[in-house]
Amino acid sequence: MERDTYEFDVSDGGNLTNTAANVDLLRKLWLDRSVISGDDLGPGDPGDFDHGAWHVACHVSAACGVRQRADGNLAWLQISHDDRADRYFASVTVNTRTVPTDSAEGRILLRQSRLLGFVEGTSKGRTSARFANDPPSLFNLWRRQDFDQPPHTEEDGGRVWEHWCAQRDIRATHAIGTSVLTAFVALVAALGDLFIPTVARGRKEYGHPAQLRAMIRAGLVDRASAVWEGTPSAIPSNGEALLEEADPTTSLKAAAAFDWSHPPRYHMFTRKIAGWNTAADVKRNLPD
Repeated sequence: MERDTYEFDVSDGGNLTNTAANVDLLRKLWLDRSVISGDDLGPGDPGDFDHGAWHVACHVSAACGVRQRADGNLAWLQISHDDRADRYFASVTVNTRTVPTDSAEGRILLRQSRLLGFVEGTSKGRTSARFANDPPSLFNLWRRQDFDQPPHTEEDGGRVWEHWCAQRDIRATHAIGTSVLTAFVALVAALGDLFIPTVARGRKEYGHPAQLRAMIRAGLVDRASAVWEGTPSAIPSNGEALLEEADPTTSLKAAAAFDWSHPPRYHMFTRKIAGWNTAADVKRNLPD
């Protein structure tokens, strides 16, 4: 069925479907300056939003999810990078095996699994595109290799900054940006309607409240999902270090130590957890 002004295709349960049409609609929405413009786009350099996605896009693209399989094992879901092709894809990791979510093996791994929750994307540490060598012209002077930092350092880095770079051009003519959008739609389809608004609620600044409101109006997410009453849990320091490796197998090991009781849960890094938007905050920001 179709939802709201942009008519995103969603399942009967209200979850975004993994279709090419939804990728095109997402591109259209995040490039629509009649919906979000000016300061509401978030911070950036001149030209960053000429063809680039809203600021919230880098945060939701870097975030990850955890599902529990029927056998009790955990599955880690994220956007991963194919170094050979320099393209992104939605992936599921079980034990040491990482495969695309929409592959035959990926669908089997996720069959009869249940959602446990989400994990904030890293703003420090390694990127998933470890061998990127971007020219300055590719992403409006931003280069992914500049944000591939060793874990435990305080320099800006990690997967949030990586996806900020990769989404400075999301036009259909840009293969890398398009691969991020395609991977993101597949990831959201696998993690459900709570994923986007939960991650977006992790920042009061950068235009995220306005961008979340616009995504609800457009139908990318449902209003009911945006006002989920949960609160985030802090990722322990040893878990932070493991996640900064930006390796899905290592991230899965870190997630195994998190508290997944009473799902869905959201695990955030301590540095920004105070910026969480409560359900009341979101309701005050929504249209009647």
